[in-house]
Amino acid sequence: MEFSDDQGLGTAIRDADSPAWSARAAAGRHLAKSRGIDDVADVLHRLLLDPQDTAVTWETAEALLERNDAMGLRLVLLARSHAAEQATAEEIQAALDCNPNWMTTEGVDRLTKHLRDLAMDEDAGVRDEARRILVRLRSR
Repeated sequence: MEFSDDQGLGTAIRDADSPAWSARAAAGRHLAKSRGIDDVADVLHRLLLDPQDTAVTWETAEALLERNDAMGLRLVLLARSHAAEQATAEEIQAALDCNPNWMTTEGVDRLTKHLRDLAMDEDAGVRDEARRILVRLRSR
């Protein structure tokens, strides 16, 4: 994945509040590619838990997982642990389960490494979600 140089970051942040689901989804995709993801983590979290349309949730989760790094995975796990709506939780879980990068040995190894690290995260929700997925992986 190529990370954006944050050109258009302001526009993406504004679009995260758009009434149009497609604009919010595009904002999630753009922000997920940001080099300074820590600076937009709150906006990404809000998009992952979008109360109006699970397409926004899916697009944002998928883009974060495409990063293939612990930070993208952490944000998805954090949102999964905070998802109050069943449809949102299911959409996040589907993005996790359907990630094509995890269908290869190299991808599963990378995922397992990230999950082991996140199983010791400071946030209990992230820890619990990482451990839950690790148990599922071990049972395969």
